[in-house]
Amino acid sequence: MGKGAERTGLTGELALAAEFETPSRQEWERLVEKVLERTGSSRDRLVTTTDDGIEVLPLYTADDPAPPAGFPGVPPFVRGSRPDGHVREGWDVRALHEVVDAAAGNEAVLADLEGGVTSLWLRVGEGGVPVSSLGDVLREVRLDLAPVVLDAGAEYERAAEALLALHAEQGVPDTEVTGNLGADPIGLRARTGREHDVAPAAALTARLARRHPRLSTLVADGLPYHEAGGSDAQELGAATATAVAYLRALTEAGLDVADAAARIEFRLVATTDQFGTIAKLRAARRVWARVMEVCGAPDVAMRQHAVTSPAMLTRRDPAVNLLRTTVASFAAGIGGADAITVLPFDHAIGLPDRFSRRLARNTQAILLEESKLAAVIDPAGGSWYVENLTDALAHKAWDEFTAIEKAGGIESELASGALADRLARTWRARSRRIATRRDAITGVNEFPLLEDKTFDRAPRPEVATGGLPRVRYAQDYERLRDRSDAHLAEHGSRPKIFLATLGSLAEHTARATFAANLFLAGGIEPVNPGLSEATTDELVRAFRDSTTPVACVCGTDEAYADRAAEVARALREAGATTVFLAGRPSDVDGVDGHVHRGCDALAVLTDTLDTLGVAP
Repeated sequence: MGKGAERTGLTGELALAAEFETPSRQEWERLVEKVLERTGSSRDRLVTTTDDGIEVLPLYTADDPAPPAGFPGVPPFVRGSRPDGHVREGWDVRALHEVVDAAAGNEAVLADLEGGVTSLWLRVGEGGVPVSSLGDVLREVRLDLAPVVLDAGAEYERAAEALLALHAEQGVPDTEVTGNLGADPIGLRARTGREHDVAPAAALTARLARRHPRLSTLVADGLPYHEAGGSDAQELGAATATAVAYLRALTEAGLDVADAAARIEFRLVATTDQFGTIAKLRAARRVWARVMEVCGAPDVAMRQHAVTSPAMLTRRDPAVNLLRTTVASFAAGIGGADAITVLPFDHAIGLPDRFSRRLARNTQAILLEESKLAAVIDPAGGSWYVENLTDALAHKAWDEFTAIEKAGGIESELASGALADRLARTWRARSRRIATRRDAITGVNEFPLLEDKTFDRAPRPEVATGGLPRVRYAQDYERLRDRSDAHLAEHGSRPKIFLATLGSLAEHTARATFAANLFLAGGIEPVNPGLSEATTDELVRAFRDSTTPVACVCGTDEAYADRAAEVARALREAGATTVFLAGRPSDVDGVDGHVHRGCDALAVLTDTLDTLGVAP
């Protein structure tokens, strides 16, 4: 064979781009250094640190080794809990229903099942349909074909009895009953702050285990910790500690470890951090595999239910949530989740309607049917980046889990408030990044749409609180937008800021656009006169016409040196009470503050609304 055969790999391993010389890491670093020198940046700008303190590097190669990930369906299950992944049937498409009206709930449930949903997640009792109405919600549902996962809070025993009675009415053999009864007393404690005994849930499981071998009964829920602002490792550590607490109770109730572990399903969050989500689901399986190994049941794999993050969803510009949930569900599928719930795009506003539920289930249909996402087993496997991130996150999650165990377990950590304090610290750090727009929320603190389309939705039923808080990343900016809306309703116009543009359009457009984008995030309408090469007198006349006492000077650094002080003084003489300058802080007479990349945008917007007399 000739050289062509060698290049195509006919004589050995396939060598892609074999006709090119293989660059070294050092050569790549030299080229990067040249670019950084031109931009005045350091190499540190290329390194991102996660909430868990994991450094994400700009480049990973075979020189960045991670432990072997093993094989799909084999401990430690990093590459998936099943040897064939989800190639044959895809993952379980699970829809959440939390309606209080049984008739409306039944209509929604049937529409979802006809549209491709393969299992149902039902809120029952407080915050959902009454237990007595469960049969009405599930009318005409073939329970042998559509597993049901209950979320009944403190009423899980009554709800379990009602659901199993419906299976019996349909003639479903006990040995064929699947789904999950959804008992989660520890998660309920995290939500409400009230202690709920684990023993009854363990007794229920032990009572049903022999008759219903395929039925799960318990959920180790990571959502309360994520929604309190926690990191990925904190979520995994708390969920693992919850599952271990359930294991102890189940074995005390008479089950062996393997059977007990098979009764527990993990509920974890998928976010727009695509690779973080992939690594989290893979790391979660590895951590649980280690627990099972220590407990003497190494062949029991974790069952994962991934839910797109409620914390990342916005009330403002909610259609953008479609993009967020698509990325999150994509990552959950690639990460190997067994079941995925895509929350509707209007979830943060209230109860979804028929249209938003359809889009939610079709998001998964596209990923499965059109994109063939489940056709490859662990497609992220072998990626130097993903394998390293998985390994690092698994260690961080294990550290969090063992810290909880050393402190007496998850219930002790919840009772003492120690876990809540750690979650709060993580949330404060994230809040700071959101406030300074280092963490972008498209449509809210970046590229906001002031006149976004409003959606009226029925309010979600209130549920008990008192435990860990529930936060949404966009909430502080949305409060500012609410103030602007109320001002518009009362006065017929929004609060405004005047953009005093210096120089030509080419010279001032960049900073004027930046300033407009920033102030729009707080519901403050920018007034740009559209002037080019305007004189100070022209700017003053345009400012007076704007009828606002707040202005922002926008131009180049050279224009600021020549004219900023003069323009600021003229604006003040014309009635301006506050004058900002778009750009890094500099000594300019008459300027009250600066807006620039990295500034505390939330504080600037709050102070500006206060200055404009917009009611809180």
